[in-house]
Amino acid sequence: MSENPAISIQNLSKIYAGGKQALDDVSFDVPQGSIFGLLGPNGAGKSTLINILSGMVMKSSGAARIWGFDIDINPRNAKASIGIVPQEIMFDPFFTPKEALELQAGLYGVPKARRRTMELLRAVRLEDKADAYARTLSGGMKRRLLVAKAMVHSPPVIVLDEPTAGVDIELRQLLWEYVAELNRGGVTVVLTTHYLEEAEQLCDEIAIINHGKLIAKKPTKELVGMAREKAVVLTLDKEMTAAPTHAAFEKAELLSDRVVEITYNKDRMNAGEVLAAVQGLGLSIIDVTTKEADLEDVFLSLTSENMK
Repeated sequence: MSENPAISIQNLSKIYAGGKQALDDVSFDVPQGSIFGLLGPNGAGKSTLINILSGMVMKSSGAARIWGFDIDINPRNAKASIGIVPQEIMFDPFFTPKEALELQAGLYGVPKARRRTMELLRAVRLEDKADAYARTLSGGMKRRLLVAKAMVHSPPVIVLDEPTAGVDIELRQLLWEYVAELNRGGVTVVLTTHYLEEAEQLCDEIAIINHGKLIAKKPTKELVGMAREKAVVLTLDKEMTAAPTHAAFEKAELLSDRVVEITYNKDRMNAGEVLAAVQGLGLSIIDVTTKEADLEDVFLSLTSENMK
């Protein structure tokens, strides 16, 4: 990865008319060549940030650069360096996919000889629908066409804003295969998603925004490692009517009459000490399964702490 960031955001703030602060002094860099996750609850400020980068919303203060181009000083070069796949599916229903891509390429000033219309349609599995009216496409096909539209000018950075919201698992998998292929080709990908398992599997690094503030930015593995709570699922040798209790347990829950899930703070004890505590209560353990923390645990922990 290059030392120069694909996107650099410095002290970015946005206050809408009426006084609502959507972004509050946000700063972070997106490394070139990465798949970068931008996460946060609804209303956190993610879409505002993306709309500022796309030129659709004017920032109140701060600075942003895309591929080294300041969005205020070099707006044309900045816009040429990024492709945005929006949440909303918006099309002229009377254009075919082929016509939609040709028009988009024209708007970006791509000469006809350098347009990649059929190549892009093949890449998103829409080659056979090239001449069908956009209104006849399924929701999943329209979503794929949005990705192709964002790539007509071969931008080095692409932003996918909730690209798999409301689509089936098969389409989601197809989209991620294409995104991974783009990334292998050198495209920097910025992803917002509500599917935290996707972010955990796909993203090299993640930033979390809540109430307009940046509350975390770390490599994904490091972020997941922040989870303090871990759990063990124990199968006991006799039936229980209530979960065992111990001062060191964060929580204990009966999953069935012989299976209990115990949550503990990894900073205070380890799994071996949990087992010893259970045995100290006079219980015999016949099977043990550990449950590792995931991004969802960290996300919920960080956003709930930020609300206090």
